Amino acid sequence: MALNVGDKAPAFELVDTDLKMRKLDEFKGKKVILSFFVAASSPVCETEMCTFRDSWNEISNLGAQVIAISNDGPFANKAFAKQHNINFPVLGDYTSKTIKDYDILMPDLLHIKDYNAAKRSVFIVMEDGTIGYKWVSEDPLKEPNYKEIKEFLKSN
Repeated sequence: MALNVGDKAPAFELVDTDLKMRKLDEFKGKKVILSFFVAASSPVCETEMCTFRDSWNEISNLGAQVIAISNDGPFANKAFAKQHNINFPVLGDYTSKTIKDYDILMPDLLHIKDYNAAKRSVFIVMEDGTIGYKWVSEDPLKEPNYKEIKEFLKSN
């Protein structure tokens, strides 16, 4: 079932690059930008994550926290985060449970049977735990509208 603006954001507990389990609840009280990306070290994902990294101060000053999620494991995510100096949590949903909970599973990526990934997506979870903003792309090569995300944060 698709999630919509106003719905409660599904909780999760996912592993970070230091093998620590992280929960959505630990970020309660601020806006959380959940950026689901297709695969660590793919060119568009690098651009997206580096854009969020380079916008960190502005996003933080708007009272928000970025969390990146892919179905890569913690070791691939750690290498990716280290290579690009990513300054926010990069979480691994290697079972795709959270990706399925957010209804953004992209099955058979690149026509490879059972190679599943997340659709490139951005959800902004508000301080009360509801979804305030949603963007989901069927095209893994399309980046989110960063200006629109910042404008949403400024006006909410």
